[in-house]
Amino acid sequence: MVALVRNKELDGIRSTIRQVDDRFNRNYNYPYVLLNDEDFTSEFKEKVRAITTAPVYFGKLPNEHWGLSPHVTEEKVKEALERNRDRYIYGGSYSYRLMCRYQSGFIHKHPLLKDLDYYWRIEPDVKYFCDLPYDPFRYMRDKGLVYGYTISPMEKPETVESLWDTTRAWMMENQELLPEESFIQWVVNEKAKYTMCHFWSNFEIVDLSFYRSEAYESFFQYLDRAGGFFYERWGDAPVHSIAAAILLRKDQIHWFEDVGYHHPGYTHCPRKPEMSARCICSGSSNYMYRSMCKRRFDKVGDIPKSQALILAQTPEIK
Repeated sequence: MVALVRNKELDGIRSTIRQVDDRFNRNYNYPYVLLNDEDFTSEFKEKVRAITTAPVYFGKLPNEHWGLSPHVTEEKVKEALERNRDRYIYGGSYSYRLMCRYQSGFIHKHPLLKDLDYYWRIEPDVKYFCDLPYDPFRYMRDKGLVYGYTISPMEKPETVESLWDTTRAWMMENQELLPEESFIQWVVNEKAKYTMCHFWSNFEIVDLSFYRSEAYESFFQYLDRAGGFFYERWGDAPVHSIAAAILLRKDQIHWFEDVGYHHPGYTHCPRKPEMSARCICSGSSNYMYRSMCKRRFDKVGDIPKSQALILAQTPEIK
């Protein structure tokens, strides 16, 4: 379990860890890896270790992984922050952009993750409602799954105005890195329009070989050079989701329907009786059963590389 967290979020991460332990990890004692762009305080470490019997590792982000991209200029970033300040949430936040860039391209490179095959991303102040009576890491491995999610909303278009066009350009320039089949239709419809669908990456369970792959690294570096993490507000959620859609098959992506989960903004509570019996949430809090992106996930399937490239060559209909 891995979190990017700050000292001021001590209470929030303690609450999350207690819930993860109660719902699942008390049976496995998988380690927690907590990362910060500053040194953790002694109080933070002591109080986190007091809440769990699992091993806890505290790490500081390498300087070369955290900060302004070398491909943007401070002046233009300041202009972008001012321009977008009131357009959308975190529109004027520099630190939020640093976080999104880090989560997109660097978290899997931290030394404390180098020996991990999978990670489960956790965050402060989220809620886990359901007991999980099995090991999701073993489940992922045994089923050949690469990416697991629980909530899939739509991104705000104004935050990713050039993300799909940049992705199209990467695809055309790196055709040899594309798989023979992919789930690209989830993020691009038949008219080559970006659907804005994405997996909410505040919860994700991922085979880290995916983020370590040549294709993903090439994709991230291309996006970073384009500057959209700072000039717009490209989030790690749409970045991870587009990468999963264009580089994975549908059968490599899994909806953890039985993970009842709340992050400010959306709540998922399983409604199947065999799942809801293990939960303490209300069945009315079932956003995912109304989600347009989940309906599209169920509807579309994989297409061959040749068709994916046709979509990439077709300009997005605005």
